[in-house]
Amino acid sequence: MLYAIMADDRPDSLAARLAARPAHLERLNQLQHAGRLLLAGPFPAIDANDPGPAGFSGSLIVAEFASLDEARQWADADPFVAAGVYASVSVRPFRKTLPA
Repeated sequence: MLYAIMADDRPDSLAARLAARPAHLERLNQLQHAGRLLLAGPFPAIDANDPGPAGFSGSLIVAEFASLDEARQWADADPFVAAGVYASVSVRPFRKTLPA
């Protein structure tokens, strides 16, 4: 089943985000190579593709996991969590409707 992992960044997290980004992307690439990643990306803190020093306000990942517990465990082990980038993370079941 698909699960949406939604995270909110803590204030002033850009430096920690940039430092942990390579390890974070590696985990996402592993999901992609396994055919389990639907989409992933950050929320810019301002209305711009490159927010510069404004940074990001959070992230969204939609991926396939065997269970909600597995999705939560995967999210809890994210390098952004370990680096203190995220203030909060929620994981919810997701049902893709469109595009078909």
